[in-house]
Amino acid sequence: MPHHSTPPSCADLETIAAIAFADIPEELRRYAADVIIRVEDFPDDDVEREMDLESSFDLLGLYRGTAMDIQAFGGAPSDVDMIFLYRRPILDYWCETGEDLSSVVKHVLIHEIGHHFGLSDDDMERIEDEA
Repeated sequence: MPHHSTPPSCADLETIAAIAFADIPEELRRYAADVIIRVEDFPDDDVEREMDLESSFDLLGLYRGTAMDIQAFGGAPSDVDMIFLYRRPILDYWCETGEDLSSVVKHVLIHEIGHHFGLSDDDMERIEDEA
C-alpha cells in the first residue's frame, strides 16, 4: 500500500480494495467475481435509517443484493450485487485501532462477501484466519 500524506481518497480505497480482494482465499473469491465493490464516503440517509445507525461512522461496509442462500432456494435477484465500503468510517476505525489499512479493508470485504454466501461469523473468522 502506498504511503499517504493525506487521507486515502475513494479512488485510493478502491485500489486497496482490489488488492485486498485478490488476496482473499480462492474458495471465497471465485464465487464473488460478479459482486461490484463500490466506495463511498458514508452510508446514505436511507441506509442510516434502515440500519438504525446512531452515527454514520457506525457502518464500515454493506452488502446489497440477493444473498446466495436466498437465490439457492429459488429467490430471484432483486438488483445488482454490490459491496459498499464506507471510506470515512473505515479510516476512522483504522486511525483508532492502528491496524493495517489493507487488513481492515480485507476484513470488511470478507465479512460482506460472507453475507453474500450466508456464511456464519465462525465461517468468516476461519476464512480470515486462513487468509
